[in-house]
Amino acid sequence: MQSEKTKVRPLMKAQNALRRPAGRQDWKSYYSLLLVGLLLVSSCQRKLNQHNGRYYSARDMVRLKQGQRVATRPGTVKTKVKATTPSPSGEAMTTKTVIKRPARMGNATGVLASVIENARSYQGTPYLFGGTTRLGMDCSALLQLSFADAGVDIPRSSNEQAAWGDPIKPTELRPGDFLFFGASPGSQIITHVGMVTVVDAEGVEFIHASTSLGVIENSFEADYYLSRFIRAVRPHLR
Repeated sequence: MQSEKTKVRPLMKAQNALRRPAGRQDWKSYYSLLLVGLLLVSSCQRKLNQHNGRYYSARDMVRLKQGQRVATRPGTVKTKVKATTPSPSGEAMTTKTVIKRPARMGNATGVLASVIENARSYQGTPYLFGGTTRLGMDCSALLQLSFADAGVDIPRSSNEQAAWGDPIKPTELRPGDFLFFGASPGSQIITHVGMVTVVDAEGVEFIHASTSLGVIENSFEADYYLSRFIRAVRPHLR
């Protein structure tokens, strides 16, 4: 006949065996919830501070979102590409129509006001690498010609123009400042230049010779340009 002690021990072991899995399950649930919480926080952080593969400060994110709103406001530049009937030679023809939005008034004065007006007079001129006339021009030629029309000589290439002035922060931009860009997001090799035309509550506008649309004004805060921005320079003119 078994004693009371021998009867109690198996019962206690069974109870402990039942408790242990439950305890482990509770800890597993706790760690799972903790892991999910960390992932959610990390995801939110990425959404708040990362855009198009780059990290931005809170100020930059506000400016970027503002630029996206500006880019979608009525009258934004649009491009329509439409195939037409075959040409006499039998090849299909395409036409590109650009709808320009009215230019915003800037607060430039003196020579810079004339330079910006000169640059705007070239709007619609097609892009041509190495070109320096209204038949076609590149980005650095647009700036050189616009200043030349106002009686000011500046360097010809974008790299020389980047050294023809003092570096400034994007938050300090004024009409007449130069903006330099790379060919791809994050690049530090200057391949493109434009000139600020307007700085107001709606954002920053700049004029440049786009490879696809020719001479045109765009919002600096647009994601495409922010991701490729390298530096800003204030010309030695002042």
